[in-house]
Amino acid sequence: MGVAILKSRAQLGTVAPPVTIEVFLSGGLPGFSIVGMPATAVRESKDRVRSAILSTGFKFPLEKITVSLGPADMPKTGGRFDLAIALGILAATRQLPVDGFDNVEFFAELALNGELRRVPGVLPAALRAQEAGHTMIVASDNGYEAALVSDRVFAAQSLPEVTAHLAGRHKLAPVTSPPPGEAATFRDLADVRGQAHAKRALEVAAAGAHNLLLVGPPGTGKSMLAARLPGILPRMTESEAIETAAIESVLGRPLNLGRW
Repeated sequence: MGVAILKSRAQLGTVAPPVTIEVFLSGGLPGFSIVGMPATAVRESKDRVRSAILSTGFKFPLEKITVSLGPADMPKTGGRFDLAIALGILAATRQLPVDGFDNVEFFAELALNGELRRVPGVLPAALRAQEAGHTMIVASDNGYEAALVSDRVFAAQSLPEVTAHLAGRHKLAPVTSPPPGEAATFRDLADVRGQAHAKRALEVAAAGAHNLLLVGPPGTGKSMLAARLPGILPRMTESEAIETAAIESVLGRPLNLGRW
């Protein structure tokens, strides 16, 4: 009988509420159940976690395994809890120290061979983890994204790298955010000849943060004008840029990290 408690966060839009992962091993017939409103992708983590543990040289317990994702009334989606569940099983079976999880949050999907895969929505989670003063361990492909807003990020490529870090055998190096790249360039509204009323509408919308609707038959210049609107918008503040990037992160789109 053993128990382990770890931390992660769910994905609800651009909000990243905390999730507590509790892993409990008990006697009886072998089994593996996950409770706490898990979606299909979360329930399927049982097979990914089992294969990852066995393929990386660890022992998978032949006991009744119960994983609770709390709070129980909040939906859980995606494969972001795979790493935390696997580490919880290793800690509950004493294959990993149980005292290395304090103030650490885990985010990664597991491949069957134990490699860590990126998950969407890491940026909003990193914002909340930074506010809470927690360290993050993520997949290598999510490292720079999380490091944009947090200075306590570690990235790994596989489950053994994470276990070696937590056990103190081989510490991971903190991820640093990439250096800022060149500023983005946009098409110039001055290139548009004529269209005085339409250009004036763009300027008013950009200056006053108004919505804009372009209507007209094909060939009247709607796309040409729309492509030049970003060039006259005011520069985003840091908070606005982070909010926009958080939406891209939740959608699973790669961020253009070089322009931060």
